Amino acid sequence: MYKYCLFVFAIILSHSSISQDLKITPIPLKNVKTHQGFWHDRIQTARQTTVPHVLNKIEKSGRIDNFAVAGGLKKGVFQGTRFDDSDVFKTVEGAAYVLQNQYDPKLDKYLDSLIVLFAAAQEPDGYLYTIRTINKDTTGSYDWIAGPTRYSFENGSHELYNVGHLYEAAIAHYEATGKKTLLDVATKNADHLVKTFGTGPGQLIVVPGHEETETALISLYRTTGKKEYLDLARFFIDMRGRSDKRPLFLDEHKLGPSYFQDHIPVIRQKEAVGHAVRAQYLYAAIADMLSIEKNEGYDTAIHRIWDDATLKKQYITGGVGAREDGEAFDKGYVLPNDNAYAETCAAVANMLWNHKMYLYTGEAKYMDVFERVLYNGFLGGMSVKGDKFFYVNPMASDGKNDFGKGSGAVRHEWFGTACCPTNVSRFLPSMPSYIYAKKGDEVVVNLFADNEANLTVKNSSVKLNQQTKYPWEGNVKITVSPEKQLAFPLSIRIPGWATGKAIPGDLYTYKNADVKPVVLKINGKTTATNIENGFIKLNRNWKKGDVIELVLDMPVRKVKANENVQANKGKIAIEKGPIVYCAEGHDNGGKALSIALSDDQVFKSSYNKDLLEGVNTLKSSKGNVTLIPYYAWANRGANEMVIWFENK
Repeated sequence: MYKYCLFVFAIILSHSSISQDLKITPIPLKNVKTHQGFWHDRIQTARQTTVPHVLNKIEKSGRIDNFAVAGGLKKGVFQGTRFDDSDVFKTVEGAAYVLQNQYDPKLDKYLDSLIVLFAAAQEPDGYLYTIRTINKDTTGSYDWIAGPTRYSFENGSHELYNVGHLYEAAIAHYEATGKKTLLDVATKNADHLVKTFGTGPGQLIVVPGHEETETALISLYRTTGKKEYLDLARFFIDMRGRSDKRPLFLDEHKLGPSYFQDHIPVIRQKEAVGHAVRAQYLYAAIADMLSIEKNEGYDTAIHRIWDDATLKKQYITGGVGAREDGEAFDKGYVLPNDNAYAETCAAVANMLWNHKMYLYTGEAKYMDVFERVLYNGFLGGMSVKGDKFFYVNPMASDGKNDFGKGSGAVRHEWFGTACCPTNVSRFLPSMPSYIYAKKGDEVVVNLFADNEANLTVKNSSVKLNQQTKYPWEGNVKITVSPEKQLAFPLSIRIPGWATGKAIPGDLYTYKNADVKPVVLKINGKTTATNIENGFIKLNRNWKKGDVIELVLDMPVRKVKANENVQANKGKIAIEKGPIVYCAEGHDNGGKALSIALSDDQVFKSSYNKDLLEGVNTLKSSKGNVTLIPYYAWANRGANEMVIWFENK
């Protein structure tokens, strides 16, 4: 124990005192209301279809009954597997975001009924894990056991992972309703964790086998002000790669410590390794911690890991985790197409990590990656109607391979392991919260979507109204309306694609990189633009009704991959704006994999409101080729699909 105390003391010395404010703060979800267009349609889909569909599935699958049985409110047996509690909590989080988008008394009441079950299932000391409460301490088949004692099986038990999602749900519910009923359950559990883990007498030195708890504890710290939650999050981060190397309870894959990012201490890690979702939740927590307190070791590590993940291991869609075995990152530049894994949950984790990197640094490149994932890797994980899902997101498909997930060729309503549908249900309705941010008195526009936002600047109310047909067109109109004339800086992110840069680094580059200047008008008058570090900054005395007009040239781009990506040698992909396009057999005589494109291939873009819930298609008379957005493929049955075309 003495050596662990010295280890922790050395780590504590490397942390500076806590700053009370984030460097950059997002504008709360309830302050941003979409009113028409691309994202409004999808927020409505989340409210009307996705969240109700997923709530219905978790109810029918017995996941909710587990809480009633654990709480003694119903007789029965445990149903499902050890991580199913997390699916319930994720869906409650998504439902709370729906309430923030548009209040629904029926949904509010339903969530209240679930919270009663959660509180009943919670043990007196705060512990909450339905499989152990029902099945007690058990060993045996990997999927069906709780483990011999509390947290002894943490590499596989998901005890900590589950409650991390509880904390996120509790915060979202509190922000939506003002009620502390679920927050009380969460803090009671977090207090239990604070007592259980550490280097003190009788405490456990254990790290989450599936990360999520770390960043959730940081969020809970921000909500409650309880510093012990922040300290525990840091403990979980810093205890990775420690010297004791407790026995690993591994599954049939016999995965080593790197699968859990537990191979060496975090500050010595240089690569994105192991299970892609676990990894990115850890990396998000490190970035989150850096937004609160300085730590040179964290800073160095997270930047070099991000460089590795983004510049060498990311698909053109923003998907990550190329390996089916372990749902893991592969070596640099190993990015196969037809057997790409790119789990939907990994896309969500990639967005969360990059957003937290942006909040820490203020650098536009992180929002560039966020946007790429948002419109491609993430949206591709759900059907256009919002009730079917992909677990795996390949870059090419023969219409047959499903990776054993029932998902590689067509989307499905549900999976036995339902992490992806529930992750979609929690992220989709939260999307408006990523559009804006503030840095002191500076207002930042990071994403483009029709919406109205209410902000407070210098203790004065400011309303922003965005009108745009983005992502199909590059025109954006922003009306600025302070309650009284007010001077403050307003910055607008100019996406990398609009300046001829596909993605940070050279993993993907445009073959036709000629760029037209961004056009900026203020109150109808053309204004000189100066894009600095990815942003146009406007510093003026704003009055009610001031209008900013932005025109981003949106040509069809041909993309090539870094020559080290063997799978894409001699191939090109097609983009327009933030959207990656693909060919699907349905539009191309039943064939897609054999399509080849030439450098002089010209595509005409047109919007079809009746196709796939409304999409831009790209058509070329040469070869009679039709392309659709990648996110919209496999909505018309199983057929061939391809993103990377032979370049003839």
